[in-house]
Amino acid sequence: MLDLLRDQSILVLGLGDSGLAMAAWAAWQGAARVRVWDSREAAPQDAALAALVPQAERLRGELRAEELDGAQRVFKSPGLSPLDARLQPLLGRAREAGVRVQGELDLFAEALAALKAQWRYAPAVLAITGTNGKTTTTSLTGQLCEAAGRRVAVAGNIGPTLLDTLSSKLREEGHAPAFDTPEQLDLPMPEPEPEADAPLLVDVVEPAPAEDISLEQLDELLEHKALPIEPPPPRPPEFKALPEVWVLELSSFQLDGVQGFEPSAAAVLNITQDHLDWHGDLQAYAAAKARIFGSQALMVINRDDPLVEAMVPTPPPPPMGARGKPLKVTVKWTPRRVCRFGLEEPQAPGDFGLVEAGGIAWLARALPADDTPLRVKRGAKAEEVELQIQRLMPADALRIRGRHNSANALAALALATEIGCPLAPMLHALREYRGEPHRVEWVGTLGGIDFVDDSKGTNVGATVAAIAGLGADREGSLLSLVLGGDGKGQDFGPLRAPIARHARAVALIGKDAEQIALSLQGLELPIERHASLETATRWAFEQAREGDTVLLSPACASLDMFRNYAHRAEVFVATARELAAERGETL
Repeated sequence: MLDLLRDQSILVLGLGDSGLAMAAWAAWQGAARVRVWDSREAAPQDAALAALVPQAERLRGELRAEELDGAQRVFKSPGLSPLDARLQPLLGRAREAGVRVQGELDLFAEALAALKAQWRYAPAVLAITGTNGKTTTTSLTGQLCEAAGRRVAVAGNIGPTLLDTLSSKLREEGHAPAFDTPEQLDLPMPEPEPEADAPLLVDVVEPAPAEDISLEQLDELLEHKALPIEPPPPRPPEFKALPEVWVLELSSFQLDGVQGFEPSAAAVLNITQDHLDWHGDLQAYAAAKARIFGSQALMVINRDDPLVEAMVPTPPPPPMGARGKPLKVTVKWTPRRVCRFGLEEPQAPGDFGLVEAGGIAWLARALPADDTPLRVKRGAKAEEVELQIQRLMPADALRIRGRHNSANALAALALATEIGCPLAPMLHALREYRGEPHRVEWVGTLGGIDFVDDSKGTNVGATVAAIAGLGADREGSLLSLVLGGDGKGQDFGPLRAPIARHARAVALIGKDAEQIALSLQGLELPIERHASLETATRWAFEQAREGDTVLLSPACASLDMFRNYAHRAEVFVATARELAAERGETL
């Protein structure tokens, strides 16, 4: 235990997974009082709170500003928007009183800083965010690092929580590992040298006459000649449970307002409209995502996404004189280290991309043509550096489908390469990675037609990526799509172009089927609304031809018709299996 919250009074807002983790962390770190507010009479984690933190006080109903009284800190769950009207009186009072309002990522960063100071624990931290592809890229990055021989912990957005994982590793570690401090080094003693025999009289040589030198000159000479005696570096600590590498999937909710988070490298995969009701607008959403880079991490940037590329700092403009002319002064500015990835050929040293060779798309990396270190070359302009393109593996060798997953793989390689993981074992692991459930997951093939489950495609950006990715993978074949659900006010317009290019037919379901139909109006392909996912899937299969794919990628949330996106996937898969059984086949 680090005793980070010894004798403090803590107020936790929200009782989901993160709220429970923060309450348990506060109790374990010595908080004198833990109170947990959730407006729901029965929150999802009530029973777990009673079991894990029996001393916690449970607050329900309206959140009164007076609940802040006596609290040293407020821990806010990521599901609660800072714009939530229910929170404003208390948050305003906290600002006035100087009470810190923190989230789980703040506490995780604080704990890592304490572990570095107290235990000299300094792991690599790789962080991933983006509207889509976070879970796949996070899982893949973790597996690449493990294949390279690193001890890895993967945690974050979809679980396990950051603090639960850290608590588990600390308990497994048991106590601070033994290690040397500069003041307590166990230095080896030198072997005594044998005594020399006394010289014989005949061996004695007349000494040379001494130079005439003053004491001041002698002191100066000795000071110049003397070498500093430096102790050897302290022995590093050895940990049995704490990971060498943390790989974190972080949502915009977790990143919003975070302070002190400094990863080794971080990636933003893409930015499309999502969670605008939580953040207020797209600009605030993108700004929250950009906080993942901290002040010094390598920035792994999707060069194909203008909103992500805009996160790279640019030199400040020169100061202007009284007459509106720039002053001739030197402005000190240090550029950030950046590694870019995308679906075209890489353009700068260290960047990743795709190259075509012999009709095959390859995952590739750009390297400087000479022996200049890569870190130096990254600071040079692309046009100043002669490149050699290193082909890594064919994109078709990936088991995860779609060009968007090629981009995810490139981002994972960029992150793991930054912390020194060798390529050979990582490329082998890339070939073996089968993807995550309900994320462009191949279900089976019936009559030459594939069924693909992308039920986790709950926003327009995810579905655009799935359509474009699968469409680019299979030239001459088309997609028979199943879309729809609760769109939560999204603009469905971006679906139009990829559907026009890659779709054979579109089946629509759910609350916002009509809105999607309006966005696709005028396209020359069959579009039909259905009352159930079962009938939509059957119709989509009937429209498909051999070589095509029936793709469930709804671009919408599922709760208007299903328990969750996994339940929606179960219905889709069950219908595909029924179709196979009716033809005397199995998927």
